[in-house]
Amino acid sequence: MTKAIQINATGGPEVMRFVDVAVGHPGPGEVRLRHQAIGLNYIDVYFRSGVYPSESLPTGLGMEGSGVVEEVGVGVTHLKAGDRVAYAGRPIGAYCEARILPADLLMKIPKTISFETGAAMMLKGMTVQYLFRRTANLQPGHTILFHAAAGGVGLIAMQWAKLMGVTVIGTVGSEEKIALAESFGADHVINYNTEDFVARVKEITKGRGVDVVYDSVGKATFDKSLQCLRKYGLMVTFGNASGKVAPFDLSVLQGHLFITRPSLMPYTATRAELEQTAGELIKMVGSKKIHIPIDQTYPLSEVVQAHADLESRKTTGCTVLIPT
Repeated sequence: MTKAIQINATGGPEVMRFVDVAVGHPGPGEVRLRHQAIGLNYIDVYFRSGVYPSESLPTGLGMEGSGVVEEVGVGVTHLKAGDRVAYAGRPIGAYCEARILPADLLMKIPKTISFETGAAMMLKGMTVQYLFRRTANLQPGHTILFHAAAGGVGLIAMQWAKLMGVTVIGTVGSEEKIALAESFGADHVINYNTEDFVARVKEITKGRGVDVVYDSVGKATFDKSLQCLRKYGLMVTFGNASGKVAPFDLSVLQGHLFITRPSLMPYTATRAELEQTAGELIKMVGSKKIHIPIDQTYPLSEVVQAHADLESRKTTGCTVLIPT
C-alpha cells in the first residue's frame, strides 16, 4: 500500500483525504513511478472544487510530478528502471507516493535539474512555452501584458520573455510582488489593487496598447484586458482564478481583435508535441537560462493547508509537495 490524496466529493480544501491505496505492476506501455516531488497548480483547485468536473468520484488530484522509474511494462523502450523523469498532464492523480503512468507521458530530466525543480517546472514551464512560441508566436519587439506576474507561471514567463526580447508589463496584487516580478525580468509592474491597469498600460505604451494579453485571472480582469490591446491584438485567456469568464457578445472584439482559450493538453497530445514543448523547457532550465522559483514546500500530508494558501494568494512562485 502507498499513501495518496483522494476526494469523495468536490468542495473546499477540507474535502481532500490522505488515504492508503494499492499500486500494482505496470501494464503494456506503462511504468511505475516513485514520486520524489509533486507540483501544486491552480488547475488542481479547479478539479477539487468542481470548476472542472472529474470523470468519476472518488478521484485523486494533481497533474505534475517527478521521481524515479521503478518498473517498466512490456513495450516501453525509451525508459528503464532508475531513470529520473518528470511529467505534467492527465491522468490526474499525482498527489501520491507512487503510481502507474503511461510511459509516453514521461520526460527524462538530467541531474542538473533537481526533483523539486522537475516537479515545479513542467506544467507551468510548458504552459509558457506553448503560450509564447505557438499560441502567439512572440517576436522581439512585441509588448505583452501578463497578469499574475509573480505567480509560478508568471515568474517563468518574465524570464522567458526577456530572453526573447519581448517587453513585459506585469500585474500583481501587492507592493511586495512588484519587486519580485521586476527581479525576474518584468519591464513594468502594476499593482491592480491600487492602480487602473488599463490607464497604466496606455500610458506605458503611449496609447498604442499591447500586442498580446495573457490572462489567467479570468472574470475579474477579462473586460479591462480587452481594453489594453492594440489594433489586431490577441487576447489569450488561459485560466479562471477569479471565476469563469461570462458569455459575451463577439462585438466586444470591435471587428479587429482576436481571442483564444488554449490549454496545455492539446499542445502535448502526441509524443512529438510533448517532446517539442517539454524539450525546450528542459534545455532552458538545465542550462540555467531559466530559474524555477520554489518558494513554498509542504509535506503531501499537509496538502489542505497548501491549497488554502494558494487560493488566498499567500504563495509566490512555485509550490511543491513532498511525499513523506
